[in-house]
Amino acid sequence: MATPSPISEKPVRLVPPSEAPATGPLAAEPSLIALPSFIVGAVAFGMVLIGVVPTTVVGAAMPIVLTAGLGMFVAAIWSARIGQSAPAGISAIVGSFFVSYALLVLGLIHNWYGIPLTAIADTQKLFTIAWLVIVTMLVLATLRMPSIFALLFTLIDAALLLNLLSIIQTSANLSKAAGWVTLAASAVVVYLFFSSASHATGGKELPMGPPILRG
Repeated sequence: MATPSPISEKPVRLVPPSEAPATGPLAAEPSLIALPSFIVGAVAFGMVLIGVVPTTVVGAAMPIVLTAGLGMFVAAIWSARIGQSAPAGISAIVGSFFVSYALLVLGLIHNWYGIPLTAIADTQKLFTIAWLVIVTMLVLATLRMPSIFALLFTLIDAALLLNLLSIIQTSANLSKAAGWVTLAASAVVVYLFFSSASHATGGKELPMGPPILRG
């Protein structure tokens, strides 16, 4: 009769212990380009709405906004290359907003599009309504993502709505309100950036909140 072999007292691990140091490069973080680009573009947009610069020199903020749009497109391409479809789509949409806003303002200042003065307000309404539809779509599309993203796009949606009302009613107060809401959205993105930076440097992500829709 064969003698059974002794059982080893050392446990068999199917996964490495949690305290084991990570090996290999950390995951790619296109958000480290997208989020700062978003922040600088949104801050410039918000400060224009608040009235930090006079309406006669609104074009001063456009180099910042165009650069923000370029950064968002770089992040979109990077995200797409590593298979992150949702961040790629969001980055491209936000980048398109910044570029189209800059082109609108510069075009109106320099009369690139042949729009008469009497039609400028209607042109601004057209621009704002079109983007209001897109951002509302993003609010609904992010309900399955952590709730901080729904909060972010809800704030942006509110800012666009307030801006539209300010154009319709020719109200400086509503325009300033839109600017302050935009800056609040920028603060949310600053939080997201700290979370991404922590993750990219080997730390933990910050809490993002549970998704509003599950399953």
